Formats: sequence, C-alpha cells, structure tokens
Amino acid sequence: MTQETTALAHPTVVRVSTDGQSQRGDRVRSAARTAAGSVPVVRTGPTGITAATPLVMVTSGGRTAFYGDPSPSTVREAVTELEDGTVPTADADTVVEHDPETASIPVPEHGPLSVGRRDVLGPCGWIAPLEPADWSFVSTEPTADVTAGAELLGRGRGDAAADKPVADAWETASSTDGDPVVVCNANNASGLPTGDETLLSGAPMAVLDGIAAVAEYVDAEDAVVYVNESETALQADLREAIDAAADTLPVVPQLVAGPDEFRAGEPTAALEALEGADRIEPRLQPPSPAKHGLYGRPTVIHTPRTFAQVQRAIAEPDSVDADAADPGTRIVTVAGDVADRATVELGSSASLSAASEGVEMDGSFKMACVGGVLGGITRSLDVAPTAQSLRAAGLGTDGVVELFDTDRCAVETVGKRARFASMENSGRCVPGREGTKQLAELLREIYDGSFESDKIRELGRVMRQSSNCQIGAHAPRPVTTAIDEFEPEFRAHTDGHCPSGTCTEKL
Repeated sequence: MTQETTALAHPTVVRVSTDGQSQRGDRVRSAARTAAGSVPVVRTGPTGITAATPLVMVTSGGRTAFYGDPSPSTVREAVTELEDGTVPTADADTVVEHDPETASIPVPEHGPLSVGRRDVLGPCGWIAPLEPADWSFVSTEPTADVTAGAELLGRGRGDAAADKPVADAWETASSTDGDPVVVCNANNASGLPTGDETLLSGAPMAVLDGIAAVAEYVDAEDAVVYVNESETALQADLREAIDAAADTLPVVPQLVAGPDEFRAGEPTAALEALEGADRIEPRLQPPSPAKHGLYGRPTVIHTPRTFAQVQRAIAEPDSVDADAADPGTRIVTVAGDVADRATVELGSSASLSAASEGVEMDGSFKMACVGGVLGGITRSLDVAPTAQSLRAAGLGTDGVVELFDTDRCAVETVGKRARFASMENSGRCVPGREGTKQLAELLREIYDGSFESDKIRELGRVMRQSSNCQIGAHAPRPVTTAIDEFEPEFRAHTDGHCPSGTCTEKL
C-alpha cells in the first residue's frame, strides 16, 4: 500500500479504508482520486468491520461523513462536493463531529463501528498505516513508562504469556544469561481471524512500536515478526512498514514467514519453525522460552494484540487499570453464521454479547464457540471478555467468537473440531497424539448408538492435565462444553435422529 500523503497532515482529506487487496476498494479509491483536485486521497487499512468495507470517510476540519461500501459514482459526487468546500451529508451513512486533530477514528453513535470501544483499534482505518509521520512512537522516548504495559496479560494462543502477566516473562528474559530476543508471533492457520490481522494491516506502527519498547526494556537488540507463508500481501505491507520506520525505531525487527500449519502457531513450535526445524512441534517445558528460547537465547514471545496493548498502555498509562485482574481491553473477532465478520474491542466490564451487535446473523442464534477452533461451546454470551471470566465459564480466550444458528448440529460441530485436532496435533505426546484420535472415535460411535459421556469426560480430563501441547489440552473443550449444553441432542443421535436435521452421515 503505497501512501501518496499522510492522513493527519491535512484538515481536509478523503480516507478510503480497505481490507487486503480489495478490487472493489481499488475501484472506489480510483473514483475518489478521479474526482479529487486539491484534496488528498489516502488509502488506510481495515477498520475490522467487514460490512463497511470499503469505507470512505470524507473529512474537513472536525467533521467526517462516513460512506460504507459506496458505489464509485457516490464517491465521486461526495469528493466533488468536498472540493467545493462542503462536507457532503445527503447520502452519507452518518456524520460525526470530532476533534480536528484526532488520531483515532471518530466513532459514530450507531452501526457496527459504534460497538464496544476503539482504543487499541482506534488508528485502524484512520491513520495511513505505512506512514511513520502519522504515529507518535513511545519506544523512542527514554522517559517512557514501559512498566505500565507490564500489568497486562498476554493475548492469544500464540503468546507465550497467554493470560499471564507479561512482566513475568520480561523479567525472566532480562535476568537470564544470554542476548535476549523478542518475537511477534502472528502465525495463524486456524482458518479464523483473531484481530492480529486487523492490527498488522491497519496499525502496523503500533505493533512495531510495542515490539521495540519491549525490546528496549529487556535490552534485546534483535526482534522478529513471524507470519504465515501464504500471507504474501501482508508480508509486502509489513516489509514496507518496517522499512519506513527503520530510521525511527530503536530496534528494527526482521520479517520471517513460517508454515501454514495450525501447530506452527503455538509459541514454542513457532521457535522450532524459526530455527528451520523439519518437524514442527512444541517443546517440552520448563524451561520456558523466556529462559531458553530462539537458538537457546532468552526470548519474549507475544502476539500483535499484546504488543499493541503494551504500546497503548505506555502511551496512555491512565487508560490501564493496574488494579484490574485483566487490565486493558480485549479484541474480539466475531465470525460463524454471520453476513460479515467484525473485529471489535471490549472493556473488561462489557459482555461478549456486545460483540455480537457488530454483525448480522444469517439465522436465529443457537450457540457460540468462544476461544477459537478449540474454544468452548455456550448458549449464552453473557460473560465478561476477561481471561478470568472466560476460563471460569469453560470458554477459550483466543479472541474469536463464532456464532451458530439453529441449522447447526452441536454433535457435528464439535465432531469436526475433534477431527481437526486429531489431524493437526504434533504427535509429540501420547495424550495429544492418541487422545485426540480416541476423542474423535468416541464421537463417531455416537452415530452407531453408543454415547459414553463419562468416558469422554475422563479422557478429556487426562488430556487437559497431561498433554504437552495446547492442541491436546484444548481438544476436549468443545466436546465437553457441548455435552454440558446439548446432552439431549447427543443422546438423540444414538437413536439415529439429528434434531437439527443436518447430519446425513457419520463424521
């Protein structure tokens, strides 16, 4: 994404927020540039709200008109009116009054963009993502209070400090002999977005700044951003972002692509991939990566979400409640049986049900899987998005909520996830290798008339307690939580009846 100008340097500007290599976004942007004369047209990254992509924002001073997925003719007319000195409002979805110098997207009162908060997500869609001049870097400030970010818990399955205080990993890495290294783990081959993609595309400078700030804190001179091999467009944008910020950042990360395998996103498996191992599998712990990580060096591994949260905490320490059990916000991506996916940001006092307000379901809600492909099944989203609340409810914390309608069969849904785990586990430990196979087989036997609930639960308990990898430990979660919520549905299948009417053959 080559930027012709910055987004914040002009009081009058047209922003075109697009998601990836969108041809429709390119057509809309081309229409805006065709109509523009003196007004700059800037391509920004995604907002996280797919339904509004491409999103055109026409700004003059402290007023912005929003156009979600507009036609090229609508854009041309709006830009022409702006050229004449007036913010167009007639065909706009909404118009927002705001601080003329805001560095975060002005939030409308209604619509998907109004859901939750836009703190960490604030720059996404508003700031030119590859333009360092639009960003205030905290890692370059010697007086920056990095300890403000140390109160946070790690975000996402790819984080070695997931749901634990990041300060513990930082202190261990900085006090261990050897040259520390910082890794940003953005490898995700689950087939589900996590919010990391939105941050890397919409606010890469925030992530890079967070990486550099942590590297400075632990006295690391080396850093790595680890992404999927297939994400070639994202790789190109990140290389441009890294190059653009190279003269500003105190620590400039290398960009490395890794295998498009679910197992390769686990933190220690990511280290194996970065070291070029032929077999990608998680390492035995202890020692933790903070003590013995990449090439034996003390290593801090966080996801883009964690680094962005750290950067926000350093930039605005008052935004983080250090006394909270889970300081900061949680970025949640809503997917499943929805018309369009949405990535929203929720405070700790919010409910996951608020995230569902950012999407439209294809049918009536039946259940949700919370926490990624191996998350927990629930009928209710009346739970706070904090790590503690999610775990207490038997749900996952990976920042993904899949909404399923009444056409979905609970048995089929968790059966596919059990089969996924049986194929994607590394095979290193017996509970992960054999336990996932046994779990998938026990679910298949339901279709033959045998539902051994106690045996499934006992197998799940053993796998959770003894698996070396996250796949083995988390594979039982969709199954056991679904049994808790839909046991009559499981028993109906033993009689050859699928209450949803969707099961036609054994999984």
